[in-house]
Amino acid sequence: MLREGRPRPIPTVVVDEESNPIDWQRLTATFSQLTIALIATGAFLYFARELLIPIVTAFVVGVMMSPVAKRLEAYGVPRVVSAALIVLGTALLVALVALLIASPVTELGGKLPQIGEKLRSFQWVIDFIHRIEWSLGVNPDEAKPALPIPGIDWAPAAIGYVSVPLTGFLYFLVVLLLFISWWPDLRKGLVMVFASRDSRLTALRILNETEAGLASYLLTVACINVCVGVAAGLICWATGLPFPIGFGALAATLNFIPILGPLLMIGVLAIFGAVTAPTIGLGLLPAGLFMLVVFVEGQFITPAIIGRRLEINSLAVLLSLLFWGWLWGPMGAFLSSPLLIVGLILIAHLKPEGDA
Repeated sequence: MLREGRPRPIPTVVVDEESNPIDWQRLTATFSQLTIALIATGAFLYFARELLIPIVTAFVVGVMMSPVAKRLEAYGVPRVVSAALIVLGTALLVALVALLIASPVTELGGKLPQIGEKLRSFQWVIDFIHRIEWSLGVNPDEAKPALPIPGIDWAPAAIGYVSVPLTGFLYFLVVLLLFISWWPDLRKGLVMVFASRDSRLTALRILNETEAGLASYLLTVACINVCVGVAAGLICWATGLPFPIGFGALAATLNFIPILGPLLMIGVLAIFGAVTAPTIGLGLLPAGLFMLVVFVEGQFITPAIIGRRLEINSLAVLLSLLFWGWLWGPMGAFLSSPLLIVGLILIAHLKPEGDA
């Protein structure tokens, strides 16, 4: 025992980094749970795509069209009537674009035998590939096949495939009608579900910015794509391609799909031009001119307008396109940029305040 009046020594604590090791077991468990959750979410999005695509598309388009419905309400039009008008206008617009596109597609289908004959001129490419295979020691099992003439055996199967997206489109119209009609009540319910005032204000800011961002994106991209469609129609008219209005409508529609849409349009113009033109060089001229238009639009016009108004990173757009296009196909590619905008808005409002 220590004597009275003598100060008791203060124990010293030696802090050793090794005395507080990282809990690798807990870290591994957290990482495993996160990985399983991501895999499960991806599997759900993939296998439920036929159900989710019309719903998500209706949500995106409904939020984009919400300012239009609000403006009609300001003029005394009931919400249900304005929703019905918007859905009817959307259906008529899609039908009009489909009718305009049908003319060049029908014309192209009638020229399938001619396409086959033109493709026979590229038989040397197949022969060159086979010579490379022989030089590498690859022995083809069958004789060198000639390029086949395209037929119409795909027509019955195509009709079966068309019924699925047609049903999905009708489902989309019904969901869009209900969503636009109920959006004010749904918006209010989403805000009031939070208890604290700060959380409600954050939810309200997220909804307001989502509406403004998607509406601005739709208006801006629609104007740019209409200009691209007009340019494509003028190119087709100047180079002598038939149905320039149809090709312009197709170019404007495909341009809603970033990167892949313009590439597909270039391929369509190249094939159609090669069939209708007297020489291959003249046939590839429309595709080359449209490629120049797409290059100027993609590298200068769209980044200057979209980047200034919405501040979307090009790499993020590309990664979003690859992910949603791989997951949901063409509709996923169409929805990639709007979903990216929604995700960026959520990240901006939900990240901790101390983060940069």
